[in-house]
Amino acid sequence: MGEFYLREVSDKKTKKEFLEFPARLYKDDKNWIRPLDEDVEKVFDPQQNKFFRTGNAIRWLLIDGAGITVGRMAAFYEKNTAKSFDQPTGGIGFFDCVNNHEAANKLFDAGKRWLMKAGMEAMDGPVNFGSREHFWGCLVDGFYEPVYNMPYNFPYYASLFEGYGFRNYFNQYTYHMPLTDPSILEPVVREKAARVKRDAGFSVVNYNRNELDKFTDDFVTIHNEAWGRFPGVNPLKKKQALAMFKSLNPVLDPRIIYFEYYRDKPVAFFVMIPDLFQVIRLFDGKLNAFNKLRTFLYLKVFKKSTRALGMIFGVVPEFQGKGIEAAMITQFAEDTQKPGFNYTNLEMTWIADYNPQMMKLMGNIGATIRKTHVTFRYLFDRNKPFKRAPVMG
Repeated sequence: MGEFYLREVSDKKTKKEFLEFPARLYKDDKNWIRPLDEDVEKVFDPQQNKFFRTGNAIRWLLIDGAGITVGRMAAFYEKNTAKSFDQPTGGIGFFDCVNNHEAANKLFDAGKRWLMKAGMEAMDGPVNFGSREHFWGCLVDGFYEPVYNMPYNFPYYASLFEGYGFRNYFNQYTYHMPLTDPSILEPVVREKAARVKRDAGFSVVNYNRNELDKFTDDFVTIHNEAWGRFPGVNPLKKKQALAMFKSLNPVLDPRIIYFEYYRDKPVAFFVMIPDLFQVIRLFDGKLNAFNKLRTFLYLKVFKKSTRALGMIFGVVPEFQGKGIEAAMITQFAEDTQKPGFNYTNLEMTWIADYNPQMMKLMGNIGATIRKTHVTFRYLFDRNKPFKRAPVMG
């Protein structure tokens, strides 16, 4: 297997192979769950992915001397995101490969050349050409079944990245919390929540589908104040947020989406969804009409999803450190004890090691690290000093 060549994904046949190759690679791994084909393909559809307006993407298959696919990868950049770093930085992602450094290096070289032509000076990987909560990071610890659209890969992947020269830019942790006993919350969390609740100006409410416009406005306000200062995170527009809520509407459970207000000012949100991978793991990537019906029945009627997935947590800077996040957490813990509440555990993804405040909060609520993903970075100028992601605060 010493000869490899690249084939660009450019037609129906190669697109299908890009989707099918991982299914063959992981066929004997009971933990791997195939993402929905449409979730992958919309990343590379200029009509659905706004990043194409100021960026571009390319995909390859890696073929060996016998004509067999042994790897795949995408490369991409978005100009505004690229410029937010010390050096213009693009990305590579959707990386899957056999355990062979020569094969992996062939893909990494292709990504480097393509990104250099676009004016990039570094590449992050494996990352997504779009929002961070999906298809992001290399799993290095906690090889359990993945949650919805979070990467799962073989343990040897980290050595392929590191062998090429990638270095750890930051870790992102997935925290796990059982929901069977609200007393798991540390006393300090309950005390903070009680203090907040004594202030009549604060209120915690659940998302209401009938007030989509209002909650979308509030979500955008909180998101941009809470997350807009992070490198690589672009301001969210209402149109984007509306599209997100509408796309998720069939699977949203308003009982696990919380907004917090102070004197009617939106100051925090905690957005969770049912973990769809518990439902779609047997769909083989296909969301046809029959599987859509199955999804509805499993989620809404039979309530087969027992795992809530924390999508995003945000507090505007003015109210950080004042305990309002504790009020939402304790409200959720209390809600889990209500009759008919089907969630028995919670997994919160994307708690980065550059966010020590959030990591501390996770410990206070009794959550523990279950999985670790790494975002690797490779500087094209090998003489330039490498810096990890700056720590918040």
